[in-house]
Amino acid sequence: MEWIFDNKDPLIETFLSSLMLFTAVIVLTRIIGLRSFAKFTAYDFAFTIAIGSILSTTLTSKTSVIHGTVAIASLLLLAYIFSILQRKFSWINSAISNAPLLLMKNNQIIEKNLKHARIEKSQLMAKLREANVIQLNDVLAVVLESTGDISVLHKSSNISFEDTDSEILEGVRTKP
Repeated sequence: MEWIFDNKDPLIETFLSSLMLFTAVIVLTRIIGLRSFAKFTAYDFAFTIAIGSILSTTLTSKTSVIHGTVAIASLLLLAYIFSILQRKFSWINSAISNAPLLLMKNNQIIEKNLKHARIEKSQLMAKLREANVIQLNDVLAVVLESTGDISVLHKSSNISFEDTDSEILEGVRTKP
């Protein structure tokens, strides 16, 4: 019966450890930067790694199922609380997620933003080719998204960057 529940399981320590590890992974991912884990926000990455680690530990060690379940439940509870807090307090969202960064404005490459994001000009050019850009004058904006993806906005007609709908570029940083 010990494989289901063990009185010696430190359930409170497990919950606190989960909180500390979750926070540490978010902080480290924010320090390392967006390109480290393309397609994930720091929050998504921390949650995915933590759940995988708990499952692995529970399945491959003498950790009881209840102990592992409490750890996973605590992470799910944290994720739920964070989702509520992110909607109520915008500063929490900016603390755990990177804001998108402008890499090109019209046909001008913003070198300091490329350097800050640790993206080589050749990588940017490859992304422009993927987006079927034939001339730099065809580019309205290029944005490094919070997931690490690079979005290319094409010019249409004589629309300039300043004429772009403000909602499209809402929250995009122009400076690192």
